[in-house]
Amino acid sequence: MWWVGSWRPAVAWATALLVFSSLVTAVTVAWSEERVHAATASAPETTVPGRAPGIIAARDASAPVITNEIDLELDRHGVLAGEEAIRFEGEAPETFTRALTSTMIYDTDHDRRFEIDGVSVVDADGATLDIETEEVDGALLVRIPTEGTRGVRLSYKVRGAVGEVVQGVQLEWRAVGAYSHTVRTTDVTVTAPMPPEALSCLAGEPRSSMYCTASDMGGEAVVAHFLQTDMDPSDRLDIVVNYPPGTAEGEPLLDRRWSLASAFEVTPATASVFGLLLVVLVGGLVALIRLRGRDERALRREAAQGDHAPLEPGEHGRLRFHAPDDVHPGQIGTLIDERVDIADLTASVLDLAVRGYIRLEELPHEHFTSVDWRLVRLEGPPGDTLLASERLLLDAFFGEERSVRLSELASPRYSRNLPERIDRVREELYQDMVRLRWFSRSPSRVRSVWTTAGMATTAVGVVLTGLLAAFTGAAFTGLAVIIAGAAITAGAQYMPAKTRLGSSVYAHTMGFRDYLLSPRAQEAPPGQRVELYSRCLPYAVIFDDVERWADILASAAISDLTPEELTGDGLAWYTGPREWRIEDFADSITTFVVTLSGVITNTRRARLLNQLQRSR
Repeated sequence: MWWVGSWRPAVAWATALLVFSSLVTAVTVAWSEERVHAATASAPETTVPGRAPGIIAARDASAPVITNEIDLELDRHGVLAGEEAIRFEGEAPETFTRALTSTMIYDTDHDRRFEIDGVSVVDADGATLDIETEEVDGALLVRIPTEGTRGVRLSYKVRGAVGEVVQGVQLEWRAVGAYSHTVRTTDVTVTAPMPPEALSCLAGEPRSSMYCTASDMGGEAVVAHFLQTDMDPSDRLDIVVNYPPGTAEGEPLLDRRWSLASAFEVTPATASVFGLLLVVLVGGLVALIRLRGRDERALRREAAQGDHAPLEPGEHGRLRFHAPDDVHPGQIGTLIDERVDIADLTASVLDLAVRGYIRLEELPHEHFTSVDWRLVRLEGPPGDTLLASERLLLDAFFGEERSVRLSELASPRYSRNLPERIDRVREELYQDMVRLRWFSRSPSRVRSVWTTAGMATTAVGVVLTGLLAAFTGAAFTGLAVIIAGAAITAGAQYMPAKTRLGSSVYAHTMGFRDYLLSPRAQEAPPGQRVELYSRCLPYAVIFDDVERWADILASAAISDLTPEELTGDGLAWYTGPREWRIEDFADSITTFVVTLSGVITNTRRARLLNQLQRSR
């Protein structure tokens, strides 16, 4: 499939993109710092780099001579009131546009915002003019109808232009953001409750660091005065005036500029969320370890109860096979790893064979063909009962037939419903875990619920991180949700937990495994070894020891069976072709287990293919 293996390159590309974005952000920040440093080094102090609002008009030789006198008055509350007298010598333009700056770069991380209100315009006769205002690129554009006028008076108020500095109070304002026409002279006068102590200005192109034409502190140093001549439409005039402490109240209105670093800034709030998440995750891990530790504690206390021969007295003085807690091979496999896998189903088929419900007939080996088997359905021994999952497994393989070739089971043409029937067997084995009280809920369903919850949490975290990154600086919190979702998804495989009884049966099963893997397992009495070792063989499939146990069983058959039996069927549940010998049993049964596992595996692939075809 195309997606197999593609997640690794995807993760690599995503990581590279993240690193690249971080580098770009770092370079941008460094460049901005260098630019601000260069500006402040070559001109009086200001944090007002240039910005062009995009209202530049071409110079016209026939344009009128325009002058502007700006009176700025700062009150004690930090409100800056502006009055501008804009005059025209010659024919006034149809519309004159004035840009009042509403946002400027403050530092590498913040923009400075100015609140502008009370904008009004009157003509020379005192009549109020209808104006148009528009926010464009960090500037409030005021479009004034000036046709036929000798001049107009523009009024407005600004908040956010004052801030405290070490020396006292500083007024910082872009007195002129841009004009729509060339203005010959711009004369700015600033008054305040107290006389100024220092001043500076920048003028010209948006990114220039040129000082304005002139600046002084007026007569007897009671006002600040600035002059700039021949301002082109794209020119700006920035002023900075320092006052003694207590002159005015106020502080800069700052908006954090978006960047990758700012969006994922670590703050006390986001760090607290991360800490809370860590506590929750650690608490969940402790709880999970405690539940999982139940198995380890049971192993230490009870494993020895299963570490013995699985035999009990039967009729007529013969021994009878009896697994610890009467668990069947498929149940053991599900109990151990909490999932129904291929080995569990294969072992169940082999267990049905050795118990007398299926006879395995190895077919003659034809030239250039693979080994094949015929599975014959039998009635089973009297008094023996089948689990619901075992009945479903027999029905899945045979249906209404009494015999079937293994190669036919692998063919979709023989049984189109085999994948669905195998799924029902799996589900029944999971339900066995609940009915036997080894698990409080189906392990498959628990994994599914937690996996779904984890994936949903991860998806919510991704969306939340994107929204927080776009509109706030708390995207770090979103990352915490993503991490939590990923942890839940990964931990979903470990969420099924055995009950106390399930842990006890698990411990007995592990003791039984130790017994089967030890030399003591070959101490069954002669005459019954073939029968008893046959019953152990399906469990050996679960414990991945089938080849050794097949050799043990074959050796027991050679020792215990008569020559007539060895030349005949050999084993009641497994027969070979005419040239077959009991010495071949180990190779035959190992090949059968591998082949049957492949058939069951193909049913899962067929089920996925059927689902894909139905979706189309």
